[in-house]
Amino acid sequence: MPRPRSPEEMRKAIAKNLPSKTGRSFEEWVRLARAEGPDGRRGKEAWLKSEHGLGGATAMFIASEAERPKGYRAPTRKQLLDAQYSGPKVALKPIYDRLARAVEALGQDAVVDPRKTYVSLNRTKQFGIIQARTRTRVDLGLVLPGVKPTKRLLEAGSFGSERTTHRVELKSPEDIDDQVRKWLKKAYDNA
Repeated sequence: MPRPRSPEEMRKAIAKNLPSKTGRSFEEWVRLARAEGPDGRRGKEAWLKSEHGLGGATAMFIASEAERPKGYRAPTRKQLLDAQYSGPKVALKPIYDRLARAVEALGQDAVVDPRKTYVSLNRTKQFGIIQARTRTRVDLGLVLPGVKPTKRLLEAGSFGSERTTHRVELKSPEDIDDQVRKWLKKAYDNA
């Protein structure tokens, strides 16, 4: 099974295929969206879809790029993680590191994908997230439909996406025990 694509990999694949599909390169579409599209990313995205027949992901990547300042460089994985685990949250990094190793040990197709405020855990689809929620705690969100919450495996509530069903509060690396690994594996297997 192919591993899921990161947003950057998806952008590159879309850019590669645009000339043959549309007759314009990614850069040409970005210039057009800047010059003729409405204000704002959402406006440009809707305009690219309705006026030019582009698909949703393609329109989103073009509109996002068109709204970025000239010379913008996307942050690296390291920069994203450094930003999440800096200042008062720097002491939480060992929790993240142990959790990321546990996820990577699940299989070659387990992807740990840092985003701006959280880390997405993916296989063929997202099965969890990691986020430093407070100065003293990292939360692990998991997609475990049909699993009853426990004292430790809490309902997700508003944490994560609508797919995230549960969360585990982690206050030290030692909290990543056999039980947490079991829940991670179940979420991974379901993905």
